[in-house]
Amino acid sequence: MSFVLKEVVALEKLCEFADFDSSTVDMVETVLDAAGKLAKEEIEPTNQPGDLQGVKIDSTGKVATAEGFKEAYQHYVDGGWGSLQFSPEYGGQGIPFVVAASVQEMWHSANLSWGLCPLLTQGAVEAITYNANDELKQRFLPKMISGEWSGTMNLTE
Repeated sequence: MSFVLKEVVALEKLCEFADFDSSTVDMVETVLDAAGKLAKEEIEPTNQPGDLQGVKIDSTGKVATAEGFKEAYQHYVDGGWGSLQFSPEYGGQGIPFVVAASVQEMWHSANLSWGLCPLLTQGAVEAITYNANDELKQRFLPKMISGEWSGTMNLTE
């Protein structure tokens, strides 16, 4: 990933743009290393329990995820991982999307089922960012970007 970001994407030049001037190649390397550690140590171990245990809904409607999912998500939230590419105005870090996409690839490689929660939240954040009025943005984006709330996908056919 580092090679592709540096040599194909020209990360150093990308970091020169005003929107990304707080990003550096060294910082991105640190982000990728930390993301790899989270994927390996926290997310990947949830893969087999997720397959074997699945999700349960009790008689009160409370949802229980497979062993380790909640803890892995808390590590994700505590690390600020859901805020990488989003606007600092709403609690994001303003890192280039291509870096966040590289990090997401690690989550999906470690456990695609687990990775769908952050991915769907990202989609919801983008939908709100580009389509909602300021009141809705202020209401929803900070909590979604922080990981306190997550997003979902609703489809109609």
